[in-house]
Amino acid sequence: MLAGTFLLISLIAAQESTPAPAPDANDVITAMMQKDAERRSEFEGYSGLRTYVLENAAHQKRAEMTVRVVCRRNGARSFEVLSETGWGGARKHVFPKLLEAEATASQPGSGEDSGVNPENYSFRMIGIERICGHTAYAIEITPKLPKKYLVRGTIWVDTADYAILRIEGSPAKPPSFFIRTVRFTHSYQKNGPLWLPESDVSISDVRIFGPTELTILYRDYQLGMESAEVHGAEGSRVP
Repeated sequence: MLAGTFLLISLIAAQESTPAPAPDANDVITAMMQKDAERRSEFEGYSGLRTYVLENAAHQKRAEMTVRVVCRRNGARSFEVLSETGWGGARKHVFPKLLEAEATASQPGSGEDSGVNPENYSFRMIGIERICGHTAYAIEITPKLPKKYLVRGTIWVDTADYAILRIEGSPAKPPSFFIRTVRFTHSYQKNGPLWLPESDVSISDVRIFGPTELTILYRDYQLGMESAEVHGAEGSRVP
């Protein structure tokens, strides 16, 4: 009798320890897109602060910039530069181009579709993993076209909220002739009902200069259109 009881307990424990199989990657993406549509329908804009740090250890170069970002209901973003220090070349050429490119790509009708969707990507399920304190689906994404704002790499999708927690990879298309390779990690955090950027870290192998690291830290989010309109009315150096 005891032997049978122990066998039953062992079988139950074995079943409970066997992880559930991961769903099909395309099913996860479909659910994620549905959740994203729901979140967008309630989106009221936000404002926040970003700190950009560009470093090149080989040439002992470093620059830092803090900006206020305003994102409106339609996704359009504008920037106000609050402070800049360090490496003059980065402050004059690199930082302005980063802000200008994002502001332009965020405008409605810009034609720059970088969404994680079946039109832009093919998907392959890797498995279920713990990341950033969350259980997530790890999914390989492969661009269908070599567009500059698409990514070749891996995304992690929260199993509860169906929101992207992290993206790791490289651009589908090299940003320019002067950059050999780029590897990056984008991380996201939950703010109220929204999942917004938390940090970006990218390392670029730049011709002549060598490896250069860009870190972007996001903080002080204020949700709601009232906040976005107040800060937007202050003006910005980048549209």
